[in-house]
Amino acid sequence: MHPTGRLEYRGDIEGMRAIAVLLVVIGHASVGWFSGGFVGVDVFFVISGFLITSLLAKELTDTGKISIGGFYARRALRLLPASTVVLLATLIASWAWLSPLKFADTVRDILASAFYFINFRLADIGTDYLAADDPPSAVQHFWSLAVEEQFYMVWPLLIVLATLRSRRRGQTKFGFLVAVLATITVGSLALSWFVTHQSAPWAYFGTHTRAWELGIGALVALGAPRLVRLPRVAAELAAWIGLGAIITAAMLYDEFTPFPGIAALLPVAGAALILAAGCRTSSAGHVLSVAPMRYLGKLSYGWYLWHWPLLIIVPAAFELEPSPAVNLALVTGALVLAQVSLVAVENPIRHLATLRHRPVRGIGLGLSLSSTTAAVAVSLAIMLPPDVPGLLPDNRAIFVPPPVSLELPTLPASPAPGASPSAKPAPSMASLIAQGLATQSLPRNLDPPLSRASKDVPATYAAGCHRGFEGTSLPDPVRCVFGDLSSPTTVVLIGDSHAAQWFPALLRLAEERHWRLVPMTKGNCGVGDVPVFEKTFNRTYTECEEWRDKAFARIATLRPALVVTGTYFDGRPPVPASSNPQAVWVDGWRKSFVNLQKSAGHVVMMVDNLYRFTAGPECAAAHPNRLSACIQSATSGGLMESVRRANIAKLAQSLGVTVIDPLPWMCLDAKCPVVIGNVLVYRDNHHITTPFSRLVAPMLDAQLPSLTP
Repeated sequence: MHPTGRLEYRGDIEGMRAIAVLLVVIGHASVGWFSGGFVGVDVFFVISGFLITSLLAKELTDTGKISIGGFYARRALRLLPASTVVLLATLIASWAWLSPLKFADTVRDILASAFYFINFRLADIGTDYLAADDPPSAVQHFWSLAVEEQFYMVWPLLIVLATLRSRRRGQTKFGFLVAVLATITVGSLALSWFVTHQSAPWAYFGTHTRAWELGIGALVALGAPRLVRLPRVAAELAAWIGLGAIITAAMLYDEFTPFPGIAALLPVAGAALILAAGCRTSSAGHVLSVAPMRYLGKLSYGWYLWHWPLLIIVPAAFELEPSPAVNLALVTGALVLAQVSLVAVENPIRHLATLRHRPVRGIGLGLSLSSTTAAVAVSLAIMLPPDVPGLLPDNRAIFVPPPVSLELPTLPASPAPGASPSAKPAPSMASLIAQGLATQSLPRNLDPPLSRASKDVPATYAAGCHRGFEGTSLPDPVRCVFGDLSSPTTVVLIGDSHAAQWFPALLRLAEERHWRLVPMTKGNCGVGDVPVFEKTFNRTYTECEEWRDKAFARIATLRPALVVTGTYFDGRPPVPASSNPQAVWVDGWRKSFVNLQKSAGHVVMMVDNLYRFTAGPECAAAHPNRLSACIQSATSGGLMESVRRANIAKLAQSLGVTVIDPLPWMCLDAKCPVVIGNVLVYRDNHHITTPFSRLVAPMLDAQLPSLTP
């Protein structure tokens, strides 16, 4: 210890910080082989638990007490000046360059970050099926700071209470504290394992599922007096094994790894081993202590804060296509900003004697900084919100086309089934698409308006007839029936959200043709009888399998005249993994088609629609007077899993299933506009809007089999 009471400086810990931030930054930048770079955050948690506990234990041993106010003041002075600068800069940049449709959400994220509960907000958003495709928040990375601060709101108090009895007897003993901490750590690890397979967002962002990682670091700190007596060989072995464990996790883990859970043990144990070995000494510690590593370690906090907003905002501001080269340049710029903020903001404030020695002032400054951030964010949102195209003042010159008639008989039929994406539709629809391709300015009578596009979901959602990720129950058999309820002709719509998007079109036809329409849709649950991995649960999507079996059983009792299927052809592999996944998918779909054909008069497969690289509303908002920038080619990789799409369509035709390809209703000569007439085609990257679904109902009607009661 230094005479000032501060801990001895450990260069290896700075090097560990450097490793941690490099893994996170490189992982986010998609540079190199570190697909599991997110484990750098786990290393940070272990380091933080070790350092903070070491400081508190030393203060308690030396003085017989802990200054709770002093602890919180030091945390405020260390963290809040730099984070405030980053939050305010991100707020202004988001207002200037990011989508105005998302600015309200950005303000909410910044408020949550300023007061350290952004992790709970992100966990809640992550479980919202409708928000699953939203772009990441520019302050999403603040979640890890929130977890730390929530842990440390109670940790000093727990130390005081756990050691109170021993201090009354004249010396501080930590045995009871170790037992309490070990219990918390084991309990949190068990929760992490359990919740990881139940709700991935809450497992990843939750304090209850991450506390064990800080607890491991704290346990190493409490064991430091004994760890200094480690044999040299043991320390050497521990340090190198620990470093290897961290790097191995970073290289082998990816987005499909169930995390944190048991998988987090590898990087956490690795960090703990390095810290433990450093209490003695090791050659690995010397490597981590070299000057470049110590330099990066000192900049790690600022680099972590700056890198993510730059990766999110700069490409949007300058219309750059993200790539490893672009991302590398951006994170390098973030490192420069980290150096500037360290010299100009962090060090000058945290070394001010008037703040360091008077905890009330330090805490007051922290509260003032958080409150200022919140006040600026709210004021900007209320007093100077960004313009949302489509809601512009009357003096703005915007082209307003005549409203498009949505009367069912007025639109002609689309081409014959099986037409290619580039085939030309019937003249009237072709003229509407051609107009959309030529239109540059956003119509004022856009339907739906951009401000409401993301919430433009089929009526089955509000009615409670569409199931989200969780749950396996079928829709209410009385409430979730639409159209002519007394009709002898029953039509069933089954599949995931890409089936649900056709509900408005089918409802329009059901009302016109006097059908009884029964929707059965569930989030991310396709029709093909193939088990898949669901990231929301970090496991096989058993809820989908159970729900699908129940849906097929109900269809068998309904004996419908028609079953319409729809599925999002994403990139999820079958479970278990197969050397020939396409064959597995074909077999699974074959079972489903045959099953449905036994129960229904006719079966229809709606082929999956185009996947947009930029969400329709976001692109239109960014280019309200240059909509040509939002035109996407149907042949440029916009068809998700195009091989699977073609294989399943071929299978369906061979089985006598009617195949309907909607792309000719959206594209002309393989060029797909974002607006057709005054109708917005997409509400996000891959779901069509309700008005568009209703618009193309005649196209769908022309290709459906003829139904007889």
